[in-house]
Amino acid sequence: MATVAADIGPAGGGPASEPSDLKRDRLVIFASSLGTVFEWYDFFVYGTLAATLARLFFPASNPMTSFLLVLASFGVGFGMRPLGAILFGYLGDRLGRKYTFLITITLMGVATAGVGLMPTYAQIGAAAPILLVILRIMQGLALGGEYGGAAIYVAEHAPANRRGLYTSFIQAGVIGGFMLSLAVVLGTNALLSAEAEESWGWRVPFLISLLLLAVSLWVRLKLKESPVFQAIKEAGELARNPLRESFRGWRQIRMIFVSLFGIAAGLTVVWYTATFQALYFLQNSLRIDDTAARLIIGLATVIGTFWFILFGWLSDRIGRKPPIIAGYALTIILLFPLFHWMAAAANPELSAARLRSPVTVQGTHCEFNPFASRQANPCGRALDALTRRGISYEIVPAPGWTGDGDAYQVRIGAEPVDAADEAALDRALGAAGYRLEKTTPPAGRIVPLVIALLLVSLLSGMTYGPVAALLVELFPARVRYTSLSIPYHVGTGYFGGFLPFISQYIVARTGDPFAGLWYTVGVVAAALVITLLWLPETAGRRLD
Repeated sequence: MATVAADIGPAGGGPASEPSDLKRDRLVIFASSLGTVFEWYDFFVYGTLAATLARLFFPASNPMTSFLLVLASFGVGFGMRPLGAILFGYLGDRLGRKYTFLITITLMGVATAGVGLMPTYAQIGAAAPILLVILRIMQGLALGGEYGGAAIYVAEHAPANRRGLYTSFIQAGVIGGFMLSLAVVLGTNALLSAEAEESWGWRVPFLISLLLLAVSLWVRLKLKESPVFQAIKEAGELARNPLRESFRGWRQIRMIFVSLFGIAAGLTVVWYTATFQALYFLQNSLRIDDTAARLIIGLATVIGTFWFILFGWLSDRIGRKPPIIAGYALTIILLFPLFHWMAAAANPELSAARLRSPVTVQGTHCEFNPFASRQANPCGRALDALTRRGISYEIVPAPGWTGDGDAYQVRIGAEPVDAADEAALDRALGAAGYRLEKTTPPAGRIVPLVIALLLVSLLSGMTYGPVAALLVELFPARVRYTSLSIPYHVGTGYFGGFLPFISQYIVARTGDPFAGLWYTVGVVAAALVITLLWLPETAGRRLD
């Protein structure tokens, strides 16, 4: 690597003969971030329309079952990201940064448009969800090569003292993809009737990806290859087997371990909690109208993008590690209080009813299986009835229970209710103040709700903003694409991609709308320990 090192300038971003070019840097940031926005739009529009896709592709008697199935298929796409990271990481280290993420964005655009052309379950039966999962696999493979390519491309152009700031726009691009998916879905909702939306309008956001693909390709084709990769190539120092070299030696293995469990897993569960988990919490647990919930999340996300740029910039001055550690610690402390604040602000009547007249279930065989077509016993069927209505409950012990094996009792406050009679259950819940219909909060309640969401977004910005620069700086240039992509996409793909499914499954099994947050807190606590003990400071490192 001596030859390459001699060709890399003091900034650590490009050859010594090529000083920092602000116009070029802006194009690099714009093109990479724009492509990231569009590619993540393709990925997130699926999650944004999860409730609609659940009805169309995974019909079931219990809406929660359909919802969990579509979230599982959402997670499948994330589960494929590590394979995409291996494939496109290899290509990125062998063929170059530019051409690899041209391939990934094309694959993503084609797969997303395919979802928009898919026949539904009503049209072709069980083949519909199978084909949908195949398209999710294609999306996951493509995304496995996108982030690493964009982050590395920007970082290898950036001056060392602005690397955190420059790459923070890649992080903001991920947020931009989520915001764009919300905006397009809300736009189609506003322009189309409910019948048209359910019949064909849901396809529009997926088909728009073809237009976004054309724009992304046009912009990215204007780019030149990364100067760091070009120097390695000219020096004849390309890795023969980037995958094998990425795991050669204890230091490489340790950095991949830290990147996976200390960085990728931690930051991604915070971010998905701030976006998708918060969205589903508003829609399902707090009974907020779907469009209103998307608008509220979208508003908070737009404003919260500032945090990612701020902490990327700050990491150039105080280091990458301090904001990440602080973000993890504050997440553990503040996550539950912030979600309780959201509940009190979004639907105070429902929150008051839960406190005043909590629903309790007592019995000897009270178990709920969200995937069963029919629950095994009467108590399970009572829990099913409560879950379908989005009602939280607590299963209380039944010591000395004298009834038979299937005996159970449901109470709303102190009053028993026959949960087998669903009409009676609805009347009892209504009398206790439980509003089962969807509601739209007035403006006075939206303000504190957005503030709470912004504070959750702050936690995400602290942990996510500095990360692109940090991960690029951790690994040597000749295997950087592979070494960065694998731990990042394993961590984000499995810990983050399955977060919506795992958290909602926990909620369904426990009846506690806040219980899913324990998954986030547990992952972040482990990430905090790993980061404190083993993550080195990388700010300002040369990228040769």
